[in-house]
Amino acid sequence: MDSIPDLQTHPTIRRSSRLATRTTVPVQVDTVPVSSTAQQKRRNPKPKQLSESEPNDIEDFCKEEAEGIRERLLLWYDENQRELPWRKSKKEGNFDREERERRAYEVWVSEIMLQQTRVSAVIGYYNRWMSRWPTVESLANATQEEVNEMWAGLGYYRRARFLLEGAKSIVKNGKFPKNAKELQKVPGIGNYTAGAIASIAFNEAVPVVDGNVVRVMTRLKAISSNPKESSTVKLIWDLARQIVDQSRPGDFNQALMELGATQCQPTNPNCSTCPLSPHCLALSLSKNNNSNIKVTDFPLKVVKTKPRNEFAAVCVVIIQTKLNKNELNLNYLNENKCFYLLMKRPQNGLLAGLWEFPSVLVEEKKTHLKNRREKMDEYLRDFIDFEFDLEKREEIGEYLHIFSHIRLLMHVELMILNFKGNLDQFENQGQIDSLTWKFVEENSMEPMALTSGIRKVYNMVQDFKMKKVSHNETKPKRKIKKAKF
Repeated sequence: MDSIPDLQTHPTIRRSSRLATRTTVPVQVDTVPVSSTAQQKRRNPKPKQLSESEPNDIEDFCKEEAEGIRERLLLWYDENQRELPWRKSKKEGNFDREERERRAYEVWVSEIMLQQTRVSAVIGYYNRWMSRWPTVESLANATQEEVNEMWAGLGYYRRARFLLEGAKSIVKNGKFPKNAKELQKVPGIGNYTAGAIASIAFNEAVPVVDGNVVRVMTRLKAISSNPKESSTVKLIWDLARQIVDQSRPGDFNQALMELGATQCQPTNPNCSTCPLSPHCLALSLSKNNNSNIKVTDFPLKVVKTKPRNEFAAVCVVIIQTKLNKNELNLNYLNENKCFYLLMKRPQNGLLAGLWEFPSVLVEEKKTHLKNRREKMDEYLRDFIDFEFDLEKREEIGEYLHIFSHIRLLMHVELMILNFKGNLDQFENQGQIDSLTWKFVEENSMEPMALTSGIRKVYNMVQDFKMKKVSHNETKPKRKIKKAKF
């Protein structure tokens, strides 16, 4: 491993005095007589502080730097890359046209799944997805309902919708786009995904920039400007374009992302074994004895918008066929056929098109039980238009579900209804995309693909039922009440 370059000889600093002056704050020079205490402070000045740099102050990579980065990074990647199901070895890389298009589809699916999601969480989803829809043509024939169920639990569900829309668009046009410019015309494919597909599957020398690449690039160049601002985003893309390897662009882009994920991490970068340490300006600055600048100061930490609080009444409605002689208690759930009522969310907005238990938003100051039940009853009247008896309605508890921009506090209750009729007519309605509600048999709920929030509510109900069954086994059976909404 080469030694870390001196600040005076580092090529970036040598070419850009403006960068150096913007990166540190100069020590003030006194112009009036000073005391001995002040003189002592001047002999031991405060460490230099990091200030925000302007994108225009950042120099391009010179030819020697770019070549050194490519050579070191690819050598490291060849020896240290993780084995992942969507990656292909060099021997597997000589694809014909059909194989390249299949490879493009694999890269596309993996990159969409990996957005804002850990690799460990994606592997199982990816394998199941490719087993069910191994080609873009097979995916194009799927329904949104099937895709949503396969995606359930992975989060950011709009990604799944875009994958399906993109697949249908590609099949309709009759060919898979083979360069980044054409790929960006496919619904849901932006700069990053287009660059990944084009470079990995079609060997086009274009860059990719994700969160890992942003971290690596801002440290290589000590970029202290806001990484979310458009000028900084453009700068990072330009810098990544300068160093992408022309002969192995796909491997290079994967190597750069791999480096950010495994070595150049947000809080504990492993600089001692990083192949790009000799080229890292942030590391050079951190070695300066008269500076408190750290590698982890880059990229600049941007204050996130505080998520808003929302409150919801959630009613888990269980419907069963009516038993004779009022023989009803919670034990029936283990002995008789019963169904859960699920509602489909609107096609736009949060969790678009996904299934959930009946749920209505309520105001923060109106979360008391009486108001929640009034809101829920008003909601259910639009869907439950058949005769039934109310067996039980009881509060279960609360569950806080955190989205990226919302903290949703769910007040959960259980409602058990006895239906005067035959529920078999509702069993197969879940296959129809146009449905806004459906009944799901209880034995289908456990293996069903549910969102993480709905799965948590379902588990809360199961725990509640088990406790009640144990507690009520010796209690006398009670009379059924007529339900009113």
